[in-house]
Amino acid sequence: MPYNYSDMKSIQTEIIINASATRVWQVLTNFEKHSAWNPFILNISGKPQVGETLRVEMKNGKGTSVFTPKVLVAEPNKAFEWLGKLPLGMFNGQHFFRIEEISATQVKFIHGENFSGWLAGLLLSQIGEQTQQSFIAMNKALKQQAEA
Repeated sequence: MPYNYSDMKSIQTEIIINASATRVWQVLTNFEKHSAWNPFILNISGKPQVGETLRVEMKNGKGTSVFTPKVLVAEPNKAFEWLGKLPLGMFNGQHFFRIEEISATQVKFIHGENFSGWLAGLLLSQIGEQTQQSFIAMNKALKQQAEA
């Protein structure tokens, strides 16, 4: 069944970070250290390489959820994306992180997710605001970590 892109839902956040694209990439992809600074993505294991399957533990309201997305994009200092799925086309989340260089010492960090699947609208109506706030909290923590 072809996918109807008009059904796509998304959340996108951004923040200016006073650090180089290389530094932001290093912090973002140093998975072993996420638990020390990231209030949203508590743990990641795997490699930031296209085709790799990651194990991601995220804060989910008062609890946590674990999923195993596949890396779609891993372009050093520029972009990192993964796709997580629920069975039967219920829900797909394409999570993305983009690093846009403003200068040698400043970047715009864009963090978001595109949601699709027949449960996307319902799930986003329930968790959309909380998810956006979690993205913002992570962005602020990444900024603090990268600028330190």
